[in-house]
Amino acid sequence: MQGNDIEKLIKIIAKLPALGARSARRIVLHLLKKKDASLLPLIDALQNVADNIKKCPICGNFDTEEPCAICADASRDTELVCVVQDVADLWAMERVGLYKGQYHVLGGILSALDGITPEDLNIESLFSRLNQGQIKEVILALPATIDGQITTHYLLSRLKEYPLKVTTLAQGLPLGAELDYMDDGTIQLALSARKEI
Repeated sequence: MQGNDIEKLIKIIAKLPALGARSARRIVLHLLKKKDASLLPLIDALQNVADNIKKCPICGNFDTEEPCAICADASRDTELVCVVQDVADLWAMERVGLYKGQYHVLGGILSALDGITPEDLNIESLFSRLNQGQIKEVILALPATIDGQITTHYLLSRLKEYPLKVTTLAQGLPLGAELDYMDDGTIQLALSARKEI
């Protein structure tokens, strides 16, 4: 039987996505056995992130700098913005390495069931960016779920006021899929075959 501190650590790790109590026990056991090589560097990394993480005021990405490294990168296409549900989706797009534009993280999607309205999302700052007139294309890279489609239609209705091209990811994304769970090839195909809507 573990002590209270170890049990507390197991419970915290078990709350992480895709992990349960059994996986959490294995992780904690590994960390304890490899204290110098795994546990102490993990504690240091977690503390550094906790102390230094910031939310980018432009796109909503997480980074240790403001603006984030993506928004600060002068080589990226500032006329192209990809709208994603969450930071995990931004990271999935970056993992593929094909997309070289800017991003905008909504921080969720509209959901009548969960009571999530446009005011709960990072939507108005997207339109503030569009009002600056530099963006020429908006890619809506939202989930192919009912709530994702509702969010897409809401954004489309508002984007009609702007003289820009609006596209969405195309083939390769099955209905109900989320970007964070797609393999790199599927995301690459969907991005390169995006269609205007």
